[in-house]
Amino acid sequence: MSDQELQALVAEVSQQSFHRPFLNEAHFNPRLKTTGGRFHLKDHNLDFNPKLFAAITRDQQLGIIKHELCHYHLYQMHRGYQHRDADFKALLQAVGGSRFAPSLPRAAKYIYVCAQCGTEYRRQRRIDTRKYACGKCHGKLHLMR
Repeated sequence: MSDQELQALVAEVSQQSFHRPFLNEAHFNPRLKTTGGRFHLKDHNLDFNPKLFAAITRDQQLGIIKHELCHYHLYQMHRGYQHRDADFKALLQAVGGSRFAPSLPRAAKYIYVCAQCGTEYRRQRRIDTRKYACGKCHGKLHLMR
């Protein structure tokens, strides 16, 4: 999806779900890592995470867009636009936006397998196999990759 397609989609969702126009810019920001999108108070633009949008379904994408549009429209109407505000929670529920962005599956750098029961453990960091054992059967762990 390109920035132009994203802009058109955000404008369409804004009109259909909120019955209000989206008058600012929506674009992808590759620097976003842990969030699905961001609303900027300074210029009222919306940023979206391109890696997340590439990995999730269309319904999940629409949920994230609706979430950011809730911030946008509530701020425009001078109502509670923050996550903790009742106005935000009510509008998010009404339009069917997602409360949280889905997490991306992380690729495990290390895979350990139990020698006795075959349980697989995926880890980001190396562990000392002399010190740690299988959590199910207490068998010896072997590094697969």
